[in-house]
Amino acid sequence: MRRAEKVIITCAVTGSIHTPSMSPHLPITPEQIAEASIGAAEAGAAILHLHARDPKTGKPTQDADLFKRFLPVIKQRCDGIVNITTGGGLGMPLDERLAAAKWAQPEIASMNMGSMNFNIAGAGARLASFKHEWEKPYLENTKDFAISNTFSQIERGMTELGAHGTRFEFECYDVGQLYNLAHFVDRKLVEPPFLIQAIFGILGGIGAEPENLMHMKATAARLFGEDYFLSVLAAGRHQFPFVTLGAILGGNVRVGLEDNLYLGKGQLATSNAEQVKKIRRILEELSLQIATPDEVRAMLKTKGADKVAF
Repeated sequence: MRRAEKVIITCAVTGSIHTPSMSPHLPITPEQIAEASIGAAEAGAAILHLHARDPKTGKPTQDADLFKRFLPVIKQRCDGIVNITTGGGLGMPLDERLAAAKWAQPEIASMNMGSMNFNIAGAGARLASFKHEWEKPYLENTKDFAISNTFSQIERGMTELGAHGTRFEFECYDVGQLYNLAHFVDRKLVEPPFLIQAIFGILGGIGAEPENLMHMKATAARLFGEDYFLSVLAAGRHQFPFVTLGAILGGNVRVGLEDNLYLGKGQLATSNAEQVKKIRRILEELSLQIATPDEVRAMLKTKGADKVAF
């Protein structure tokens, strides 16, 4: 693993897991997503991992027209590196999932590295009611749902986005998905350095236990040597302790309202910036320095903000 001198903070601003009924602070409209992203960048996030939502209902969407309403604003008002999802919302076909990134040609796009069961039905279990009709079935249907990321689908995403110079945040929810990435590396469809986002605590993926993080790290080291940067995220209450452990081990961190709605036990985060400020404070107390967007561009060898399409 490349043990960087400075830690990369990624902020996942809104995602497609949490629904509007879970928190009044979840960014929904293009204006809210833009302001949340800019605030996170000002707080210290170098990478902004972005989804879009229907501004009326909050339902996840990959409509490029909505991305067009907030991406230029973010670019004009901060220097954060835009990372556009290709996972989209649960159940979206691949064409829909790729649409926004193919239009925007960002510096980075996410790339899920395998098909898997993805059960978030429990996320709304404590809610007595929902604001919108789509929310409850969207969550409950995941008990019988699998995300499709076949080898053919992954290859298509890598090829079509890579043609524009876009690099990837390789999202790995289990150890086997590291081997999937190694397959594409062996075929030279992607080039180092690799930003591997190890994801813990999603039902259907690897659990949020420290031993699992050590195993993921050791496996990635065997497969990729010093050709990768490890970043860590953990869902819900595991977020802050787990990403802190990842940083202590020489890795990087991801926070944001996509992964966790809370700042502490029983305390909703009022913004993405609050979470970025908290993890930055923790890291700096540990004498770890925070990487700027331009430092991250150099680390990951991205094409630069001047070569995107927005």
